[in-house]
Amino acid sequence: MAREKFQTLTEQMFYILLCLGEERCGADVMAQVSAVTHGRVAVGPGTLYALLESFLHEGMIRETAAQGRKRSYILTDKGWETLENEYRRLSLVAEDYRRVVAGEGGNA
Repeated sequence: MAREKFQTLTEQMFYILLCLGEERCGADVMAQVSAVTHGRVAVGPGTLYALLESFLHEGMIRETAAQGRKRSYILTDKGWETLENEYRRLSLVAEDYRRVVAGEGGNA
């Protein structure tokens, strides 16, 4: 069975969605991702705009304004749900790591 699109998110996908909890244009999203991650995660324009198109197509974000080539976006309910699902998944992964490393559930 094929994996559903956006079942899991890359770091870049996660942070783009996270930053679109507030209305932002693409340049502001790139700057905010860098700020939130203290420069650990970078999103280039090619990646950003390809992902924004995919998120639009999937109904995870919506366009809120257009002025020339500048577009602004914000999360939809589906986008919030996707972001929350990924947060829960990552939390479970982190908990599994903690439990195994602490010797509670594995041979680490």
